[in-house]
Amino acid sequence: MSPVSRGRKRPKSSRSGERVIRPAFAEPEPCDCPECAAVEVDLQELVGNLLESGAELLGDIDPVDAEILAAGFLAAAELAGEGLAASLIDDVTPAVAEAGGPEALAILLALSAVADNPAATVAARELAATGVPAPPWAAELAQPVEAGDFRILSDAGGEGSMLLGTFTRAGRSDGFVLAVDHTDCDAATDITLFDGESWEQVVDSIRADAGQAGLAFSVERPAPAEFRWQAERALDARAVHDQEDATDEEPEAPEWLGYHPVAMLFRARLRTLPVSSRPPAPHGAGSTPPRAVASLDRPAKLPAKRKKSAGPAPIYRIKVGLRGTKPPIWRRLELPADTGLAALDRIIRTAFGWSGDHMHIFQTPYGDFGVADRELDHRAEGPVTLEQVAPATGARLRYVYDFGDDWAHDIVVEEALDREAEVAYPRCTGGRRAAPPEDCGGLPGYDDLLDIMADPAHPEHADRLDWLGLDSAAGFRPERFDADAVSHALSQLTASPRAQTTEQP
Repeated sequence: MSPVSRGRKRPKSSRSGERVIRPAFAEPEPCDCPECAAVEVDLQELVGNLLESGAELLGDIDPVDAEILAAGFLAAAELAGEGLAASLIDDVTPAVAEAGGPEALAILLALSAVADNPAATVAARELAATGVPAPPWAAELAQPVEAGDFRILSDAGGEGSMLLGTFTRAGRSDGFVLAVDHTDCDAATDITLFDGESWEQVVDSIRADAGQAGLAFSVERPAPAEFRWQAERALDARAVHDQEDATDEEPEAPEWLGYHPVAMLFRARLRTLPVSSRPPAPHGAGSTPPRAVASLDRPAKLPAKRKKSAGPAPIYRIKVGLRGTKPPIWRRLELPADTGLAALDRIIRTAFGWSGDHMHIFQTPYGDFGVADRELDHRAEGPVTLEQVAPATGARLRYVYDFGDDWAHDIVVEEALDREAEVAYPRCTGGRRAAPPEDCGGLPGYDDLLDIMADPAHPEHADRLDWLGLDSAAGFRPERFDADAVSHALSQLTASPRAQTTEQP
C-alpha cells in the first residue's frame, strides 16, 4: 500500500444504508475450461431480488442511494465474471420490465443511470410510457451531470496520489476521492464518496493528514479529460487485479459503499467527461507518472539488516504471481523473512520450474538487486535479505527472470507468521497452473504455444511437440499444479548453503 493511503483518515460519506447486494450468482466450478469457469445465473431469482430492492426505492430518497444500489448489482456481476455485468443487463432488463409496476421502473431507472448500456434506459422509457408512476427522485436523476472541481494530490516520492473530483446535478454536488498506488501498476486502492459541499474541508483534511505523516504533496488542477484518463487508468488496473485475485477464493458480494459499488458509480460520472486524446494506458507498463520516474534515480535507503539480538525472523507468507498471465499463474510460499535475495532467486525458480540459465533482477523501492552491474545500476544481491527490501506486511517487489522472455513476477508479503518448529521452510502452500516452458518467447510466445497445442491440425503442432519432448499433446498440461511437489523440490534446496537463510557478517 502506498504512503498516500496508508493510515489515512478518509472523509466520511453522508450516505447511509445497510442493505447488502447479493444477486443469485452460483458458485463457479474449480476448473479452468470456459464451460466450467462460466458463472451460472438464476435469472428468475435475480429478478426477484432486484424487484425486492426496487420496493425500497419507492420513497423520497436521495437519488444517489438508488444509483449505489444499482452500482452494487453491477459490481457484483463484474466480480462474478469478467464482462458479466454487460450481458446481464441485456438479459435482466426485459425480465424486470415484464414484471411491471413501480418497483420495476425504479430498478430500471437506477440501472440506466449507472450502466454503460442503453438497454435499461430503453426499457425504463417503455415501461414509463404505460403509465407506471416514477419514484419521486426520478426527475432529479434525469438531469444532466456537470463537471465540478478536479485536483490530483501526489506525494513527492511518486509512490501514490489522490484524485479528487466533484460532479453536480440538479444543484447538488457529490465528490469522490480515489487513492492510487503507482508502485502497483497505478491501481486504485480505495475510493470514498462524499458530499461535494465539503470539498475544501476534504482537501484540507488530506493535506493535514499528509503533513502529520511527513509526506510532501504537489497539487495539480487537471483538465476534465486528463482527470478522466488518470482515474480510468487506476480503476482499470484495479479491475485487472480483482479478476486475478478472484481465482484465489470466491469473492464476497460488495457491501453498501464498499469499494466496488462506489467505483462503479464513479465510472458512470467519469463517462460524462470529455475523452482524452491519449490512448488508454497499458496495464502495468509505461504508465508510471513522470515524478515517479525521477524518484527511481534516488531509491530509498535500504533498511538495516536484522541483528542477532532481535531474535529469529518471522516467517513471511508471500504470493508470487507471474505478471500478465490469464488465467493467472502464481505460487504462495512460506519462508523466513531474513532469507537472502540470492536464496530467494533459487526458491522462486524452483517454485516455477525455471532452470537458472538466464539473468534475473529484483526490482525494489531500495534499488535493483541481482548480479552487480554498474552500467545497469544493478546492486549485488548477496548481502541483502528479503526482510530488508520488504520490511512489512503489504510490501511489494518484482522479480524478473530472463531479460529476453522477460518473465516478471510480482511478489507481495501477505502475512508475517510465527515459526512452527515442526515445519520445514521454505514450503509452498498454494498456487495455480504450471509455469510456461522456458525460452518459449515470453507471454506472446506462450499464448501462441497454447493455441498450437490445442489444435492438432496446426502446421506447427508436431514441431512444438518435438520441442517440448512430448509424444502427444496429452502430456502438455498447463493447468497442472502440485503444491506438495513444489515443497518437496524446495526441501532439496536446504542442502545447499546458498539456499539457506542468510546472516551476513
